[in-house]
Amino acid sequence: MAYDLEEQEQLDAFRTWWKANGNKVLLGIGLVVAVIVGFQGWKQYQAQQSAAASAKFMLLGDTSPTDVKTVQAISGEIIEKYPSTPYAARAALLAAKVNYNAKDVKSAKAQSEWAYRNAREDAVKTLAQLQLAAILFEEKDHEAALKLLTEKHEASFDGLFADLKGDILFAQGKKAEARVAYQEALEKFELGSRYSRYTQHKLEALGE
Repeated sequence: MAYDLEEQEQLDAFRTWWKANGNKVLLGIGLVVAVIVGFQGWKQYQAQQSAAASAKFMLLGDTSPTDVKTVQAISGEIIEKYPSTPYAARAALLAAKVNYNAKDVKSAKAQSEWAYRNAREDAVKTLAQLQLAAILFEEKDHEAALKLLTEKHEASFDGLFADLKGDILFAQGKKAEARVAYQEALEKFELGSRYSRYTQHKLEALGE
């Protein structure tokens, strides 16, 4: 195929440019392809991890809460092998509750803290935060518990946070501040709900 003079000059110019820059272009294309392939591979890996963690978590859900050893074993495996999945924090939170009921407060505290620090779901993170604050309160570490309750959390839990805050302030002898916290909790709870009734009893117990 014959080219006219202008086309030949353009072709020669392109060849010269390609000779100088072709490797860089190919390298750039290769990097883009590698990133795309790597991302797709990572997504597939994450999906596999999530599926495996989900299956383990279902086993955990089918385990009796009184079977502490089995709960500890399954939850520990989920946390160790699948920490980047949402199921890890859920498993830690569930194990914390089981351990707390079994009077193993130390383990319950550690698992609640892990769930709070690593949860990928706001609701799970908030529940772990509340559970950890309650344990700190039980340990009489009032300041740490109050500080934790001031941290960011889901607004739908405001009533429970305020109620626990009232309990801590009352334990510190700060009745006026406890009253304010209980009143705030009542404003957040649905009127007539179980939580509302409990908080109302606490408020009435404070007297005038």
